[in-house]
Amino acid sequence: MNNSEILFLYDAKFANPNGDPDEENRPRMDSERDINLVSDLRLKRYIRDYLLDKGYDIFVRKVEDKAVTAEKRMEEFKNLTEDEILNKLIDVRMFGATMPIKGDNKAYIGPVQFNWGYSLNKVELLEAGITSHFSTNEKAQQGTMGRDFRVKYSLIAFSGVVSGKRAAKTKLTDDDLKLLDEAMRHSIQNQATRSKIGQYPRLYIRVEYIDSETILGDFRDLIILKEKVESIRDIKECSLDISKLVDTLRENKDKIKNIYYFADENLELKINEEVIVLSEALLDFNLIEIR
Repeated sequence: MNNSEILFLYDAKFANPNGDPDEENRPRMDSERDINLVSDLRLKRYIRDYLLDKGYDIFVRKVEDKAVTAEKRMEEFKNLTEDEILNKLIDVRMFGATMPIKGDNKAYIGPVQFNWGYSLNKVELLEAGITSHFSTNEKAQQGTMGRDFRVKYSLIAFSGVVSGKRAAKTKLTDDDLKLLDEAMRHSIQNQATRSKIGQYPRLYIRVEYIDSETILGDFRDLIILKEKVESIRDIKECSLDISKLVDTLRENKDKIKNIYYFADENLELKINEEVIVLSEALLDFNLIEIR
């Protein structure tokens, strides 16, 4: 399998993209710069849950709606060989895992990895009091009180890689990567909860190289957010300059096999101040659109 690199953008409006349990479940923030943060584990959870809903078995999940240990989860697979376990569990093939197999801890390093995501814009938080209709006990006359924390608007960017060499060790397949692309396109809005509703994918690009050696670097360094108003609150109040990204891809065209992509029509993309359509900007490449 070849290496790939990923750029993924989604936005959150009046939602909590990734609550911090150590901070009353406030959205994770780089408070010095007012940047919203989202962990790679949060993104992987969306993908895992999407694949589970599609009927694929995954290793990192609850059993009968209860959290279990890795040892307990492995009881289901105790009579299988390592290859059979990998063939059965798509999330291990993608993200790796440490699994207790026959008294030993077997560590698989996942070929698909993401950096922490961060917002391209400065983010303001909204804090509000909430009241539950259920009381803490039968004698209490009022519902319980709590705090609800949301971002007003956050355009979040992730960078990721697929390691061809690690893929061989976890038995990751091309069909698995097609499912990854599909999950990146559809999982976030389909996995909406009360705190996660209001999140939508805006841009996804997976650049597949011709070998298992090439890595060009974090694609987020090659894009620039342009805000049309102060303190944006909607995807239509900004544009994304991808001039450097497109230039870099063109300069390395001989190293690129395919580009898999999705671009939301509401996200305005620009090259040298001109509004463009992504498929037209990358016309010289073998493009595969994710539906």
